[in-house]
Amino acid sequence: MNDLNLAALSTEARNPRTTNIDQLSTLEMVTIMNQEDQAVPLAVATQLPQIARAIDEIAARFEKGGRLFYIGAGTSGRLGVLDASECPPTFSVPPTLVQGLIAGGDSALRKSSEKSEDSREQGAADLLAAGFGKDGAPDTLVGIAASGRTPFVIGAMEQSKKLGLLTISLTCVANSPVSSSPMAAIADIAIAPVTGPEVVTGSTRLKAGTATKLVLNMLSTGVMIRTGAVYGNLMVNVQATNEKLVDRAQRIIAEATGVDRATAAKLLEEAGSVKVAIAMQKLGLDRTDAEAKLNAVNGVLAALLQR
Repeated sequence: MNDLNLAALSTEARNPRTTNIDQLSTLEMVTIMNQEDQAVPLAVATQLPQIARAIDEIAARFEKGGRLFYIGAGTSGRLGVLDASECPPTFSVPPTLVQGLIAGGDSALRKSSEKSEDSREQGAADLLAAGFGKDGAPDTLVGIAASGRTPFVIGAMEQSKKLGLLTISLTCVANSPVSSSPMAAIADIAIAPVTGPEVVTGSTRLKAGTATKLVLNMLSTGVMIRTGAVYGNLMVNVQATNEKLVDRAQRIIAEATGVDRATAAKLLEEAGSVKVAIAMQKLGLDRTDAEAKLNAVNGVLAALLQR
């Protein structure tokens, strides 16, 4: 592992502001943690052009049948799996559209499997086993690692590049001669919010983990907005599968159309979905015609209503 030169990484450096954190009062301790966390969104802000480009590139591939894969180890892997698992309930997309892979498999979500991250070959094998790029699908891979150099992730990214598919890195270190990032060197798009030394030395579940979560939020939400899962800022792909979601669906229909809640409830019952209900009300259509017109614009409600 010495050839990785981890000591040169900012994420592994000792934070001079927290060297005596174990001697502070609890209030002082959480205050300095909070102060350190305030630097995270500023670090993410430096990467907005790269994040926006990634969103547009992924969305374009979604339109052609592509999918989004996250891969990582430890905290990075768990954050990728978390973001992927939130997409179906939030945006009513198939669970295969956004997939999260973690070194060591799903058991590593609860029980750490640090050794699993050391194999490039396993990263490539796990990616292919998940069907990445199968049958020529224009899939996208986002490799996630705070250090920018996890072998498992690098192997997967190298496999993605061999297939000629969009390969994105998400790290928390600068790519410089002093602290090079092998992942950034492989990537078509390199996203790198530099969060610096952690409150507890090397514990990248802290600032680096927070930055990673913020970026993943932007990537998945941005892609879903670009591909029509959101109308205005309304979650129009929501499926009314329990009482809370029925209430939310009715409120969305009422907000989008201006009808009262009772009318919204009736529309939802007749339409079977929020998007169809809004199209029916705004365009004076029956369910069959509304569904057909939505299908003709790939389900993008704004595109239909602007015609």
